[in-house]
Amino acid sequence: MSKFQITDIKGVIPATMAFFDEKENIDEACTRDMTEFMIGAGVNGFYLTGSTGECFTMTPEERNRVVDIVIDQVKGRVPVIVHVGDIGTRKSIGLAEHAEAAGADAISSVPPFYWKFSKEDIYHYYKDIAASTSLPMIVYNIQLAGIMDKDLILKIAEIDHVKGLKYTARSHDEMGSLKEILGKDFMIYSGCDEMAFSGLCFGADGLIGSFYNVIPEIYEKIYQCVQNSDIPGGIRLQRIADEFIFACLQYDFPSCVHNLMRWRGLEGGYSRRPFYNYKDEELAGLKINLRQIREKYQAEDLEIFHF
Repeated sequence: MSKFQITDIKGVIPATMAFFDEKENIDEACTRDMTEFMIGAGVNGFYLTGSTGECFTMTPEERNRVVDIVIDQVKGRVPVIVHVGDIGTRKSIGLAEHAEAAGADAISSVPPFYWKFSKEDIYHYYKDIAASTSLPMIVYNIQLAGIMDKDLILKIAEIDHVKGLKYTARSHDEMGSLKEILGKDFMIYSGCDEMAFSGLCFGADGLIGSFYNVIPEIYEKIYQCVQNSDIPGGIRLQRIADEFIFACLQYDFPSCVHNLMRWRGLEGGYSRRPFYNYKDEELAGLKINLRQIREKYQAEDLEIFHF
């Protein structure tokens, strides 16, 4: 049974990575250790089995197992959102029902993708999944699955149990407008890691993103800067985060992030094919770039890495 209301789910929420072993099996010990690391770093929740979590490389049973492991490790300390998105509504409903039984606090989904689904198809996809559990649904708007327009989002927001939106786009003017229209109890989460500060300033209730797996402390400070109206401090931290992200994105993502975790002294795990797993020596250029960023900003937050 869920422990948190949707309005309790705010702050910095990692879109949690998948942690496989070298044979591409789910690494339970690593998953538990990384969950504990992020809680210790101060994150405010978890977003499981999304695209960063390599969900589309896993079977439904594997996705459910990850959910079970993390919820068992979290033990109600922070909220857990489970991404149940897939192309087939029936598959997503099965994942949603398992998430509720496992004790998740909310579910989320990208719109159905690959085929060119109509707006009516997308609307009914969300309506059917939302009706399958008592959990709040967080709609996920992202370019990878096809950006939904404002009118469709507002129509979907009228569905029972649809209580939030993960907005992964740079058009924060629209995101802010949606927050104004939908009100304080409809939660909106900014999904662009490189624009977290902007997202919060435009009214987002929280942040859901990939790099919060490896540098959660920086984003916790960004969140606090906005809460405290420290605009210069927030901008500086966002610039550090952005240069860090852009340096990493010269390499395959999420693969290189596993190496970054090991540079922090963490286990980190591996990605599953066709994602590539780097040997450390292949990332010598990234180490140089990250050292330069650390020196440029005298960034104490990057002293945790062994570049």
